Amino acid sequence: MSELINNSEVRKQAIKDILKKLHEGKSLEEVKEDFNKAFSKVSASEISEAEQALIKEGMEVSEIQKLCDVHAAVFKGSVLEIHKPKDVSEVPGHPANMLKLENREIERILENRLKPKKESNLSESDMQDLKGALEELGKIHIHYLKKENLIFPIMEKKGIEAPPKVMWAVDDEIRALIKDLKLKLQGKTEDLNIYKEKLTVLYDKINEMIFKEENILLPMIIESFSQGDWKAIHEESREIGFIAENIPEWKPSLQLGSKSQEEKKETKGIISLPTGNFTLKELTAVLNTLPFDITFVDKEDTVRYFSEGKERIFTRTKAAIGRKVVNCHPPASVHIVEQIVEDLRTGRKDNEDFWINLGSKFALIRYFAVRDEMGEFLGVLEVSQDIKPIQEITGEKRLASR
Repeated sequence: MSELINNSEVRKQAIKDILKKLHEGKSLEEVKEDFNKAFSKVSASEISEAEQALIKEGMEVSEIQKLCDVHAAVFKGSVLEIHKPKDVSEVPGHPANMLKLENREIERILENRLKPKKESNLSESDMQDLKGALEELGKIHIHYLKKENLIFPIMEKKGIEAPPKVMWAVDDEIRALIKDLKLKLQGKTEDLNIYKEKLTVLYDKINEMIFKEENILLPMIIESFSQGDWKAIHEESREIGFIAENIPEWKPSLQLGSKSQEEKKETKGIISLPTGNFTLKELTAVLNTLPFDITFVDKEDTVRYFSEGKERIFTRTKAAIGRKVVNCHPPASVHIVEQIVEDLRTGRKDNEDFWINLGSKFALIRYFAVRDEMGEFLGVLEVSQDIKPIQEITGEKRLASR
């Protein structure tokens, strides 16, 4: 039996069986017993491969998501990085190290500001402090953005597709819990302790996500990411920002900014268009000067380009280039994206518009079918703009400002 359990395929099948039993309603204790009988240690990559196999066999991502917290509890303390390379997560400033530093900051907020509130009877005087705690905890969005926009695309390119889908869905649950609590605090309720249950759920979910990131996600990507992958994450992290302070500088052995001689050369050629021409430098500057963001997705549903204006509506990173557009959106909204693209592709629609409040901004998001002169579908153009300043325009302006 022990020889069989050491076999990778048998181990993966054992993990799949455990997840299926949870899905079928077996209790956590029953499953833990089965797990301990089989083996006491399992690698992060084996959990990932088992999840991917279940999805390929037809289990919905949403079902894997429901099991996520449960099977994390089963495997907690049992995850072993069996092919351990140099632990780059301990190298100051390395993206893996930054993920852990940010988790320490998230834990500080949880322990110092959230935990006392969920473990005591709340009073009116606690409400303002709780609002402040949730505002501070809102920084977690920056942490998740880096994971979703920089780490997940590289995982997908390497064929690791199930864990990003599951983890992103849980990230969104956490974001929704924070938003829901903030909204509820704006209202009034006689029983203040009604918040305690939600605070406990939020506290537990975030702690579980920290465990998953450091014991499942990190070992998985440390094993599979190249120095070039880490370099790309490092370069683009500042675009999104950090929630930890005093960020150490990381100097990868692959020199930052090192490119081929061809890439280094400034393009001298002219890009000719039907109504004029640009140099590459001019065209790049013009597109980045537009008072709105544009993103182009080709007819194969692959992200090909996005502009880099000064005021961005949504986070975009170069890791998105070459990524399937559905993988650039939260799992809960994938069906909407697919429907928009299909409607534009088939000609049922030529455009689709949405508008939403985003804090101080009022975003108009427009999708246009891009077709050639013969009507052949070439892709989709997304145009996003903060139209709040436009809505506030009144009267007339005929002279230039001084």
